[in-house]
Amino acid sequence: MSGDIDSKRLALSDFATHVNPGKARVLAGVGLDVLEWERDGAIVRDVDGREYIDCITGFGVFNVGRRNPRVVEALRRGLDEGLDLGDFMLMSKPKADLASKLAVVCSGLGGVMFEAGGGEAVDFALKLARAVTGRPGVLSTSKAYHGHTGFALSAAGRPQFREPFEPLLEHFRQVPFGDLAAMRDAIDDSVGAIIVEPVQGEGGINIAPDGYLDGLRQLCDGTKRVLICDEVQSGMGRTGKLWAFQHWNVVPDMITIGKAISGGIYPLSATVFRGDYLAFLDQRPFVHLSTFGGSDLGCVVALEVFAILEEENLIKRAAQRGEQFQNGFHRLRGIYPQLLDEVRCKGLMMALRYKSDVGARIAKELAHRGVLCVMSGTEPSLQRVMPSLVISEEQVDKVLRAFEDSFAAVMEDSG
Repeated sequence: MSGDIDSKRLALSDFATHVNPGKARVLAGVGLDVLEWERDGAIVRDVDGREYIDCITGFGVFNVGRRNPRVVEALRRGLDEGLDLGDFMLMSKPKADLASKLAVVCSGLGGVMFEAGGGEAVDFALKLARAVTGRPGVLSTSKAYHGHTGFALSAAGRPQFREPFEPLLEHFRQVPFGDLAAMRDAIDDSVGAIIVEPVQGEGGINIAPDGYLDGLRQLCDGTKRVLICDEVQSGMGRTGKLWAFQHWNVVPDMITIGKAISGGIYPLSATVFRGDYLAFLDQRPFVHLSTFGGSDLGCVVALEVFAILEEENLIKRAAQRGEQFQNGFHRLRGIYPQLLDEVRCKGLMMALRYKSDVGARIAKELAHRGVLCVMSGTEPSLQRVMPSLVISEEQVDKVLRAFEDSFAAVMEDSG
């Protein structure tokens, strides 16, 4: 099918007609009318044969690369061994093995609930927080992103996501991210949970200031309140640590995990929580169910993802390649101070803030140069950069050259 332009046109037309006309229009406008076909490591090839370095990666899905051969083989092996989804009402060894692994790598938190997507993981975390505290109130942060499902959307801090569906659930309030005093002032006896991204993703790669997570931990300690760290985007090695909260030596009461745990191959997410919270499920074992959550095949894939992260030193690699990117972006800021205002980096979770709304134009220039990278849909002066952890030193250099050439083109056009 590679090189079949007519097939591509038909597929793009069908997508616009039947799936999402607005998305098709916006992507075409910024040169991202790509029809994904071959995928390999940090690379995506269009059905028309064009090759790109993927710096979108589903905002953290493909941490171990596109179609990682070890992940693909793990899925095939599971199928060959007779596995399928597994019945969500029954127990299985893959579920038990992955739960045991998560209990070890999640700072000793001993309880696990499996789901199929990140929003589901957040939903359960907030439901469990209400159940174990007896308090309905939830504090989240402005510009937060926690998913598009019921409880998760109510905790979101982006008006663009919330307003079309209001009124949402009651007892949810947002305060400015990184402002510990504002969080402290917002707490009252109704609040049972604080949910926070250690590094905000959709919000613009806003990194928790030093002392912030520790301060949130102290606000919850001894008060029967739950601290939830949403690691759906920032986890699984993305920031140079397995979990972003580890940069600040804080242990939350719950962690929500998604995206990269799937290996980019089989959907899976999880909520990991304090072992003593299992007492609630002991009394109500069927209070929360997910048909596809913790599927046997998904658990087999996730176990292989953890093995890849550990055996191939991808977490350390994320820190190294992140430093390479950071140095390169700061160099470009020195060359183009009138264009590039700010560089934000935590490992391979990165963003560039421009001094004007040129994100769409730069995304188009980058696509012409073989790099997939999108501007923020709600903040066009902001561009997120989130390549796979398997990206090579040479590929990073290529991406940086593409940015430099794109900046030059934009500045030349502006006069």
